[in-house]
Amino acid sequence: MPACVSEALVLRTYPLKEADLVVSFLARDQGKLRGVAKRARRPKSAFGSGLERLSHVRMAYFQRETRELVNLDSCELIRSQFDLVSDYRATVALDYFAEVSEQMLPAAEPNEKFFRLLVAVLDSLRAADTTMDRPRVSRAVTYFSLWAVRLSGWLPELHVCLGCGSALDEPESRDGGPERAFFGRSRAGLLCGDCRRLPGVGSTWELSAESRTIAGEMLRLPVLQVASGGWTTTTAADLRRFLVQQIEEHVERRLITAPMMEEAVQG
Repeated sequence: MPACVSEALVLRTYPLKEADLVVSFLARDQGKLRGVAKRARRPKSAFGSGLERLSHVRMAYFQRETRELVNLDSCELIRSQFDLVSDYRATVALDYFAEVSEQMLPAAEPNEKFFRLLVAVLDSLRAADTTMDRPRVSRAVTYFSLWAVRLSGWLPELHVCLGCGSALDEPESRDGGPERAFFGRSRAGLLCGDCRRLPGVGSTWELSAESRTIAGEMLRLPVLQVASGGWTTTTAADLRRFLVQQIEEHVERRLITAPMMEEAVQG
């Protein structure tokens, strides 16, 4: 029964028996794991506040090859999210980050890039000042959603029509602007204006050229280097909707926090 110590982010906890907790956490070197923290619900628990949602900790645990759950021994708090939860928008964003990570990540598959993504977006929420303005939260949520889909291998080509293969960056003949792009549920990519009218396509929404440009910038730059000028509460709302739909199609369930998140950043 080897002892392991991993840098980790706590995703979710579940009550077990009278005083224990089942903890889902993302270990930097081991991926998503679940373990039992005995007596963690007691007032003088050795785990303290280290098991709060998205706490950045150093987790000590014992792992048996024949058991799905590891045994948590202790955790040392590196960084809590207490300084963010005073703002409702940031709190909803934390709930969204945790739910998406819990649903998307397979068990026990190392994914350091996803771990670093979570740390980066959490740091970005604290950047500049302590006021959680809506644009900062919406940028962090958009960046996280885009890269979560990208790292999972689910991000389709954003510049090519899924139906006919035409380039969506090419200008339309009518006004010289870029070809309009559309998306819908159960569609793995974007459609041009002609393909969205084909029988059987169903309901679609437009993904603006501005949002496609933002996505390209976010795929090239760290979150703190993404240009902040001109962002409003509705900027990239269509991109977030597209990404949430991609996540929900692949995990085969609706995200509980997604509508609350969008209402919070736009409200």
